[in-house]
Amino acid sequence: MNASILLVGSDDFRFLLLNLIRDLATFTVEVASSPFEAIPLIQAQQPDLLLIQASQLDSFNLCRQIKAQNRLAWIYSILLDDYALTENIERTAEALEEGADAYLRFPQIEEADDPKHWMLKRLLQAHVQAGLRRVENHRDLMRKNDVLSAIALSDPLTELNNRRAFEWELPRQIQNSRNRSVPISLIMLDIDFFKRINDTYGHLVGDAALRLLSARLRHNLRFYDTPFRYGGEEFVVTLSDTGCDDALMIARRLCQLISDQPFAVTDNLDLKITISVGVATLRPDDDSKGISLLQRADQRLLQAKVDGRNRAIGCGSRDGG
Repeated sequence: MNASILLVGSDDFRFLLLNLIRDLATFTVEVASSPFEAIPLIQAQQPDLLLIQASQLDSFNLCRQIKAQNRLAWIYSILLDDYALTENIERTAEALEEGADAYLRFPQIEEADDPKHWMLKRLLQAHVQAGLRRVENHRDLMRKNDVLSAIALSDPLTELNNRRAFEWELPRQIQNSRNRSVPISLIMLDIDFFKRINDTYGHLVGDAALRLLSARLRHNLRFYDTPFRYGGEEFVVTLSDTGCDDALMIARRLCQLISDQPFAVTDNLDLKITISVGVATLRPDDDSKGISLLQRADQRLLQAKVDGRNRAIGCGSRDGG
C-alpha cells in the first residue's frame, strides 16, 4: 500500500529510524521534532502511522489526543523508548493506557554490525508492517461502509436520496440554518392522478414517469437544493438559504416546468403530468427534527389538491411559515 509515516523525535532518533525502515514497501515520510510540532501535521495530513520517541516531552499526551478524536483514532501509533529504563513493564502499561498501539524498547546501538541492530531492525519493521496492515484493513472497512451507506440512503428507481436520507439530513440542515440565522424552506410535491397512470399504462410506465420527473427536478433546482423521494409518487425538496416568498416562487416554477412539457416515456407515448406542491418555511417554534415543518408542507400539499391540483400553496400571512 502507499502509506504515510510521521516520525516524531530528535534528529538522531529520526536518522536512526529512517535507516531501519527504508527497506520497507513504498511509503512517504514526514518528520516533526516534537509532539507539539507534530499536532498540526497530523490534523492536516492524517498519516497512517506514527513513530514517536517516547522520551520526548508530551509524547504520551500526543497518543492520548489522537485516540480522543474519532477522525484520527484509526492512526496507528508506536512509541519507541530510547531510554534504558528498568521499569519497562510499568512504562509499557502506561503507554498503552494513553493510546499507543505498540511500545518498543529502543536501546542505543553504536555499531551497525551489532547483532542487536539487525534484531531491532527486524522487530521495528515487523511492527510497522503490522500497523500498516491494520490501517489498510480500517480503510477497506470504511470504503465498504461508505458504499453500504450510499445504497441505504439512495432510492434505486429514481437515484434520488430516499426518505431515510431525508430524515437524517433535515435535522442537520435545520441546525445549520439556526446556527447561521438564515432561512430554510421545504417543498413537498405529489404527482397528480398517478394511480391513473399505473392503472392505464401499467407500473413499468409509472416507474418510467417517476424516473423522468426525478431527472427534471434535479436539472431544474439550484445546486444547493436537495430533492428526496419521500415515498411512492411523493417528493420533498429542501431549499437552503430560502425564505417563504422565494420558496413559493420556486415551487410555482417547478409546477410550470413539469406541466408545460410532456414526458416522453416511450417513442409512442408522451404523458402530460402535473404536480401539486406544498411549501413551508422554518419557524422559531418548529422542532429540531423538522416534523412540524414537514407537517405544514404536507397540509399545504393537500390544500393544493383540494383547490384543483397543478398548483403550489405556500406560507400564508397568518402563520408566516
